[in-house]
Amino acid sequence: MPKVLILGIDGVRFDALSAATTPGIHALGQAGFLAPVKIDDATPSWSGPCWATVATGVTVAEHGIWENNLTGHRLADHPDFLTTATRAGLTTFAAVSGWPPLATGGDGGPLFAEVSRREFVPAADPHGVAAWEAADEQVTTLTEQALTAAQAPDVSFVYLGAVDITGHELGAGPAYRGAVRNADHRAGRIISAIRGRADAAGWTIIAVTDHGHLDQGGHGGREPEVVTAWAAAAGPHISPAAPPAITRHTDIAPLIAAALQASS
Repeated sequence: MPKVLILGIDGVRFDALSAATTPGIHALGQAGFLAPVKIDDATPSWSGPCWATVATGVTVAEHGIWENNLTGHRLADHPDFLTTATRAGLTTFAAVSGWPPLATGGDGGPLFAEVSRREFVPAADPHGVAAWEAADEQVTTLTEQALTAAQAPDVSFVYLGAVDITGHELGAGPAYRGAVRNADHRAGRIISAIRGRADAAGWTIIAVTDHGHLDQGGHGGREPEVVTAWAAAAGPHISPAAPPAITRHTDIAPLIAAALQASS
């Protein structure tokens, strides 16, 4: 049966990706595609609206999430891809580092409402780079364990947040680039957990970010380095010779649905 992993890495600038600095993401792109994703002009360049669009496949006007507090959302009308899969009888898994509304009732969440297994690892210090790195590391280990189990989940979403908090606290300089390298290393470990499985050929793997960062850190505006996100994906029905299947955040949920419906 086809399986899908979505790896969300918050706040990674597109120009921070390269074969030398992010070999895990680059290799995923070589096997399928790695492409810039333009945040829609109507979408604020905040995590809440962007991740909601990734999760639901609809725009802010439809899901109703305009900021990082999700209160007032219309997710009942536009359920996320994990909820849709769970309701269809598939096994689902979410592992979230640090940011409550993706996985808990905090700030109007959870964005991912119905999940077979949910792991949330809070950051001990909400503004501490080291605390977020530790949370990302724990989420990565939990994900490796889930993906190497005899019965791996059918659909998994994993969220790493240390890059974004580093950008906010320290700007998009050397420490930020180091956080990107750390996130890529963790992404590589998670992808390797799948590549080592006997059923690896049936997996679709998608990595995506929500927004970029200014040189001095921060986002929310319309600067090119902020509104240029990216996505990489590979799988049995993704050809490196074809145009990228994701150019907007709204493309991700339909790609997940198509991958699950296709036979491997």
